[in-house]
Amino acid sequence: MYRIEEEKNKEKYTLLIPAMLDAHFPLLKYAFYSKKYHPVVMEETEGITGLGLKYAHNDLCYPGILIIGQILKTLQSGNYDINRTVILEPQAGDACRGSNYISMIRKALDEAGFETVPVVSLNVTGLEKKHSIPITSGLLIRAAAAAYYGDLLMILSNQVEPYEEHKGDTKKVSDKWIRILSEELKRGKRLSGGKIREHFDEIIQDFKMVPKADRPVLKIGVVGELYIKYCHLGNWNLEEYLKGQDCEYYINGITWYALYYMDTHLLSEGGEYKKGTVIGIYAKIFQYFLSLQKDMVHAIKKQGFYCMDAYDIFKEKAKGYVTYQCSIGDGWLIGAEFANHALNGYNRIICGQPFGCLPSHVCGRGLYPAIRRKLPDTQYISVDYDASGTDTLVKSRIRMLLSF
Repeated sequence: MYRIEEEKNKEKYTLLIPAMLDAHFPLLKYAFYSKKYHPVVMEETEGITGLGLKYAHNDLCYPGILIIGQILKTLQSGNYDINRTVILEPQAGDACRGSNYISMIRKALDEAGFETVPVVSLNVTGLEKKHSIPITSGLLIRAAAAAYYGDLLMILSNQVEPYEEHKGDTKKVSDKWIRILSEELKRGKRLSGGKIREHFDEIIQDFKMVPKADRPVLKIGVVGELYIKYCHLGNWNLEEYLKGQDCEYYINGITWYALYYMDTHLLSEGGEYKKGTVIGIYAKIFQYFLSLQKDMVHAIKKQGFYCMDAYDIFKEKAKGYVTYQCSIGDGWLIGAEFANHALNGYNRIICGQPFGCLPSHVCGRGLYPAIRRKLPDTQYISVDYDASGTDTLVKSRIRMLLSF
């Protein structure tokens, strides 16, 4: 496997990646290193909404506006050689508007004077074949390890930090493991399933050793569209706000989305499982991912922490609350997370979505009242994030949930 040397980047193309996964990108970025590319997760935040609106229609979903604005702001910063810079954009490959981001980014780049900057697609459905980044075995192995480690660190940090006796102890443990795991990802070592499972137990033990105080907190579940759920730009620093309100909040891991995507987009169609050699390969990857997730969930619960059930049980528990035919974008996963939160005792739920996101509104927001009628002890607030919205309005809606 390619050995990553972060300091050797001058002879490579800079691969700019829009911010999306706050808890995962410190490790997940290593999946995209290669002999050709040096990945950089963009950090620009100032003025990106206005810049995005300048070069994109305001009817575009909010994450798209932020992504376009952040890309343009980064290119305008002068920190990168425009002639050796490439933009990477993941795509779902279905009817979600996110599958059109490449063309919208390309249009914005051309109009802003960056017509020579290439945009490459990351997807497994054959979109933009001439402009797609190769999905290699090394990329998959590193991405799988980073995704599970990112899930584990996020889930544990969110349950330990609200109770820590000494402020900053949780972050010290998290930072320690990010350093250890980064080195292993860079060397391509200890990435087998067995070694990953060993780390699960070691990481959980370290978090368990953080001194905790007995203090009252509100338990909050967070669900919604991917960018809004995982990125501070999309949810206007929701996690920091909840920390300041003495909340313990649970955000489900990205590996549940990965398994949902494989299940609904690659393995099945219209409720029937596909056939063929390539499908068989996807099925094996799916089973490997599911096996790792089951062991992660088991390790978390064994040590007294909370975690949603592994994907197969998680999906079964949502039966009767969601319709599995709704699989565009985040699809039924949104409603399934809502139902699982409620069934598992997280009875106050914040539901975040970009204003005008049809999959989120139909498959998520459209189902919340029906799910709540079946689970009447559940309280929820649906929050729309949009370029025309205000921080005061969003926080006032969340305060209603916290104060009820």
